[in-house]
Formats: sequence, structure tokens, C-alpha cells
Amino acid sequence: MQDELKLLENIIPDILTVLQERYRILQQIYWMQPVGRRNLSENLGLTERVLRTETDFLKQIGLVESSKSGMMLTNKGDLVYLEMGTIMDQLFETKQVELQLAKYLGIEKCLIAKGDSSQQTKVVSSFGEMVNESLATRLPDGKNVIAVMGGTTMAAVAEEIGQLETEKRHNIFVPARGGIGETVSVQANSVSAVMAIRSQGEYRSLFVPEQLSSFAYETLLQEPSIKEVLTLINQANCVIHGIGRALHMAARRKMSESEILMLKQHNAVAESFGYFFNEKGEIIHKIPRIGLQLKDIQNIPYVFAIAGGKDKAKAIHAYMKNAPKQTWLITDEAAANEILKGVTL
Repeated sequence: MQDELKLLENIIPDILTVLQERYRILQQIYWMQPVGRRNLSENLGLTERVLRTETDFLKQIGLVESSKSGMMLTNKGDLVYLEMGTIMDQLFETKQVELQLAKYLGIEKCLIAKGDSSQQTKVVSSFGEMVNESLATRLPDGKNVIAVMGGTTMAAVAEEIGQLETEKRHNIFVPARGGIGETVSVQANSVSAVMAIRSQGEYRSLFVPEQLSSFAYETLLQEPSIKEVLTLINQANCVIHGIGRALHMAARRKMSESEILMLKQHNAVAESFGYFFNEKGEIIHKIPRIGLQLKDIQNIPYVFAIAGGKDKAKAIHAYMKNAPKQTWLITDEAAANEILKGVTL
């Protein structure tokens, strides 16, 4: 394909520029629809005059339509946009960036969705589609125990999971940790249950707060239902987890003012598995927890870390200094570009 495009460029010198610009317009409309021309021009960095010329052309060929609410893609526009994704990846080297990022972070693989998930919510749906495809192709036959973390990104990802059961493969989803007192729908119990239901697997719940006294912990460990789930968690051969910004996670965990001050003083930027990290990836604080520990995932064969957005780039970079080599990072181009800024590979 690259050779053919080079040939076309000799005849139509600006073909790639036009193609990329029109694809970006379709992409932004897909993410933001219905959207007005002013908002669209601001997001694309184009003047309204230039944007009007391009959207009028896209309307003429039946890819875009307008209503009082704003512009939207037609059914044909949806199909063209989705089918163009693979072609655009090849043309503009998304795959090359994925390889560069994985090499730089020292992990097995990176998958990069277009856009910025902190600004465009539909990008998180792309994360879910990537997770689903990765699980479908990577999980082995037999019984798989999949430990799942909670969080808003993880909850959105769960909604994109599809059929994963086969005649030879059975999956049991378990929460990777106890609850941290947040909204029920984003707790690990709920996220793992949604993934199990959508994939037609099984799930087990762990009704234990994350932070407990030693006495309460030992007492709960005697409960048969809790012992069963903790045993399953320890048998996990796959883990799916997020990466949080340190101070945001401290607030979610309702940490004390003195603890939050300590995190600020030590320049904490990332949190995962109850560990807080500074920019160098050094562990500066650890919350006692029930469930998977950071050391536990080193020997788990299938590890998927999911986080994106330019504002999470520091957190991702810091955590990855501790990630097991077999990790697959699913992120977006905003985070990837920020992490690789100024990096020479």
C-alpha cells in the first residue's frame, strides 16, 4: 500500500494531507456527534471557513448530515470511518509508535487508540474493544482465572467485552482487590461481574473492604466464601488493571490530610495495586490490602494495563518502571505522544 500511495502522490502531491484531514474530521464528528461547526473547528484547529468547505464535501458524498443539534455521521459515514481506521494506522505509522513505546517502557506490547480518552469518552470504548480482542486471542484453552481491578475506565471497558467462552475455554472473573468505598458500579466486584456476564463466563465476588485491622482480616479469612475467592485470586493467570494519578486515587481512597500531604511532599504521581509511585517509579507509600499485591503479578502470564489521556502520561510512565515485562499496555495516542516526547529510540 505504501508504494501505491507514493505513486499517487506523484500525480496528486497533497493526497495524504487531504486524506488525513478528512479522516480527522470524520473522527471528531464520530466522537462528538451531534456537534456544531464552531466546536468542531476549535477541536480540530481549523478555521470555520476551511471546515465548512470540507464538511460540505463530506455531505455531498453522503458521509455527513446536519440537523438542528449539529453534524452527525450517516450510516455510510460510520462504515467508512471505521473501515478507514486500519488503513490510517498503516499510513501514519501508529503501529510503529506502539513498537517504540513498548521498547521504551520495557514491556511486551502496546496498543494505542486514537485520540485522548480524558477529552473524548468514546476513546475508552476503543480500549474495551482492544481488551476484548486481546483476551479472545491470548487466553489459552482450559480454565482461566481473570483478576480485575475497579475504576471508571475499567467499568467502561467492561461494557465492551463480548463472548469469550468456547468449548475448550472457560473463564472465571474475580475482583483483584477488596472495595475502596467508591461508587458500586466502578468497584472491582461490579466490573468483574459485568465482564463475566458479557463474556458468558463465571464470576465470584469479594465482599471485603480493602483496609481492615489485622484482627478483622484474620476473622474474615475464616469465612469459607471469602477463602474460596482469595484462593481463586491467588490462582489468577490473567490480570486486567488500571493506573491512577496519585492524588486523585488518594482522594478516592479517602486518605487523611496528613497522608495526602506526605504524597505531595514525595512528588507522588501514580497509583496501582495500592502502591504510590514518584516519577522515578520508586514506591513511596503502600496501603495494606486484601487481594493481589504488586509482587504477585510478576509471575502472572497475561497482564493488561489500561490507562490513557495526556494527563495520565506521568502516572503511566512511573508505574511502568515496576510493571512485569509481559505487560500489554492499552493506551491512547495522547498519552503515548506525551511519554515519547523528546525520546530518541
